[in-house]
Amino acid sequence: MKLITFEHNGTVKAGFLDGDSVSICADGPGADTAVLERIKAGQNGPWDAKEVVSLSDVRLMAPIPTPRRDILCVGKNYHAHAAEFFNSGFDSSAKEEVPSSPVIFTKMMTSVVGPGEDVLGSLDPTGSVDYEGELGVIISKDARRVSKADAYDYVYGYVIINDVTSRELQKTHNQWVIGKGLDTFCPIGPWIATADEIDDVGAMELVTRINGEVRQKAVVKDLVFDIPTLIECITATGTLLAGDIIATGTPAGVGIGFNPTKYLNEGDRMQVSISGLGELENTIR
Repeated sequence: MKLITFEHNGTVKAGFLDGDSVSICADGPGADTAVLERIKAGQNGPWDAKEVVSLSDVRLMAPIPTPRRDILCVGKNYHAHAAEFFNSGFDSSAKEEVPSSPVIFTKMMTSVVGPGEDVLGSLDPTGSVDYEGELGVIISKDARRVSKADAYDYVYGYVIINDVTSRELQKTHNQWVIGKGLDTFCPIGPWIATADEIDDVGAMELVTRINGEVRQKAVVKDLVFDIPTLIECITATGTLLAGDIIATGTPAGVGIGFNPTKYLNEGDRMQVSISGLGELENTIR
């Protein structure tokens, strides 16, 4: 099932997408949290529809417009990107080119926007806005002390994330929360695909295009630390909550990997696609 939150006839609603048809399953008060509440309740079966409308009649939002907590993110988690970031002069976080343990940081929940919404690059005073297409993992139930062998039992589904970043702020503050947590700097969507929709997670291909030009292209199996390793690491000392979102890292091809750098400017169009998850498009303003 492809879970969505959307605006229809001026009202926020929630439901699921099937081809070009949108099934409205929740409207009125609470519709903006209906997808999150469904995840928290462990519901991944049929969802009764009140009405079916055309996809062209709705405006898709982030599937979880207001997450429970900040988004958990993983840095330097593709080998080629770890090298390009380490050699860029912007990596003040570690002395290792490829991390020996997962690098975990957070992205403010207030940074979330949906597909088609503007990313306010104007909020970055340094003019160093960069893109990072990533696979997001949605946690299905509270998780603590989870082994790698059991990790996929705690995955509800998957979503596209663009970990938009101010590189200069990331470098200046010697950690990544400020440079990555700016308002609007976390586009998510267009839908959450439940885990049963994805046959082979490792085979999922991620492609990022800037103004139509392919900049990033990789498959999920190229992660330095795979999804079970990340879940085991995070839950070894803490607890993941149902509905939590993990951004698993970005592949090579980000703007600072070029010489000269290719930062984003007003009007630039970012498109991130992942197999089975559609395409997430946002414009810099």
